[in-house]
Amino acid sequence: MQDVLDIIKNIENIYDSNTAFQVLKDFERVLDELDLYVYKNWASGELAKGPDIERHWVTCTFMWDEKSMPDPMGGKRLLDYDCKVRYKKSKLMKPRKIRKPSDMRPGSKKGKLDLEPIWLVEIQMPKKLIADIYTGYMEEILSEPQDEVNIPSETQPADDLSLEGGDAGLGGEDAGLGGEEATL
Repeated sequence: MQDVLDIIKNIENIYDSNTAFQVLKDFERVLDELDLYVYKNWASGELAKGPDIERHWVTCTFMWDEKSMPDPMGGKRLLDYDCKVRYKKSKLMKPRKIRKPSDMRPGSKKGKLDLEPIWLVEIQMPKKLIADIYTGYMEEILSEPQDEVNIPSETQPADDLSLEGGDAGLGGEDAGLGGEEATL
C-alpha cells in the first residue's frame, strides 16, 4: 500500500540530492529514447518510489490509476534492453477533500483517509543502458553545429508584404493593438 506522504518525502529527497535528481533525469531519458511514451498511458505515470541506485541497477516505481493501466507492450519493449518490469495492483491512501462535516476524521480537522486502487510498475534498469543512452545523447549534442541558423531560402507571402511596406492586417491601430506593432 502506498501513502501520499511517503511519495512526497521521496520527491523531497530527490530534490535535496543532486545525484538522485540526475539519475532520475537519465532514467527518464532512456524511457524517452526507447519510445516508451508512444504506448497508451505511459506518459501519465507518476513517480511513487526511487530512484534506488545499486551497483549495477537503478530501480524506479511508477503509479497509475487503476482505470488507466499502462500498456504492457511498453513494458515488453523494455525487456528487449535487459530491463526488469513488474506490474502490481495496490492501493493509495489519500486524504478525502472536506466538503461536509462527515468527511472529517472524528476528533480532528483532517479529512478521512480513502484507499484508491492503483497500478504500480517497477522498472529495474541496468546502469550500462543508462550510460550508453547518455553517451549517445552527449555525442548528438556535441556533433550538432551550434552557431548555424537555418534561414529558409524562399520567402513566405507574409514576408513579401512586410518587405513591400504593407501591414498585412497585423499591427497598427486597426488591429486593435492600441498603436503597438505586432511581431511574429
